[in-house]
Amino acid sequence: MAEQEIRFSEAGNAGVSASHPSPSRPYLWPRLREILGNFYLVLMLLFLYIPILTMIVLSFNESKSRVRWGGFSLKWYVQLFSSETIIHAFYNTMVIAFLSALAASVLGTAAAIGIDSMRRVPKNICMGITNIPMLNADIVTGISLMLAFIAFRISLGFNTILISHITFNIPYVILSVLPKLKQTNRSVYEAALDLGATPRQAFSKTILPDILPGILSGFMLAFTMSLDDFIITHFTKGAGIDTLSTLIYSQVRRGIVPTMYALSAIIFAVVLILLAVANFLPRKK
Repeated sequence: MAEQEIRFSEAGNAGVSASHPSPSRPYLWPRLREILGNFYLVLMLLFLYIPILTMIVLSFNESKSRVRWGGFSLKWYVQLFSSETIIHAFYNTMVIAFLSALAASVLGTAAAIGIDSMRRVPKNICMGITNIPMLNADIVTGISLMLAFIAFRISLGFNTILISHITFNIPYVILSVLPKLKQTNRSVYEAALDLGATPRQAFSKTILPDILPGILSGFMLAFTMSLDDFIITHFTKGAGIDTLSTLIYSQVRRGIVPTMYALSAIIFAVVLILLAVANFLPRKK
């Protein structure tokens, strides 16, 4: 009996020690995994932002050399704002981006409302057609639009760029608005109609406030896509007009001008400020 009690006691102690490891045992793997994760994150941030920081530093370089520091200077920024070509290209870029995003927001919202009211099979077909321009290569879209303009004898210029940007921006607005439409309560819209509101009044009072965040996000996405586009603009712009992307490309072919560093640094700073304002402003609860 004494031997059995001793065995049971030893077995119980072994079970307790197995189920409850000693607190002094080092937990190396979770700590090592955290260190490796932080190292990978820092490495990716350096990989993304070191080229941008290098460009910003070179924009303040007195010398045109990319390997020799000639002293701090703002002359490239002065030349930037005194260049009519760059200012005109910037104006074209902003006007085209704003107008195309605005038109795409209106047309895309109307299309999203129409698609949302369809039955399943036509809805899936329309969504597949909508996704094609986003999945298609930009060079194919650019060449197709250029050939279409030529076939209809439309001279390439500001209007063709605007039409092209509206065309490829509409799908992004549709995809931004559709999820918001699925979250709306249609019974509220029908109740507004029963209470005597016109369809326009019922839509503006019940549906529009719910989908407005999707419309705004679609507008911002379309504005960004238009601002960043080069390939489609290159094929549809014609002669005598430039946006920032096509102007930078044409100047880089002749040799990099430090004013492009200054221009890119300003664009990066503006985007950074907008992101900071959007993320750190106090929001109403």
